[in-house]
Amino acid sequence: MDVAAHIIVSGRVQGVGYRYFVIDKAASLGLTGWVRNLPDGTVEVRAEGDRSLVESLIEMLRVGPRAASVKDLQIVWEKPTFQEKGFNLRW
Repeated sequence: MDVAAHIIVSGRVQGVGYRYFVIDKAASLGLTGWVRNLPDGTVEVRAEGDRSLVESLIEMLRVGPRAASVKDLQIVWEKPTFQEKGFNLRW
């Protein structure tokens, strides 16, 4: 069953390659969506696809790349919109 997750990642997640980590992991799972930095130092992620694959991505987001230090994930489950093609970086 396809779902969407809107995720806010807090901790040391900017300037450490976190967005590119998200893009790589999400694309390897075949998910669609986007990732961007927010002005408050968090990273925002929206991922769509099969629920088990989105949950796999969430587990990867809890760890992040080596230089990151993830403190918390705020996750809101939503209905997928199917608007994204691939997984993209937003500014």
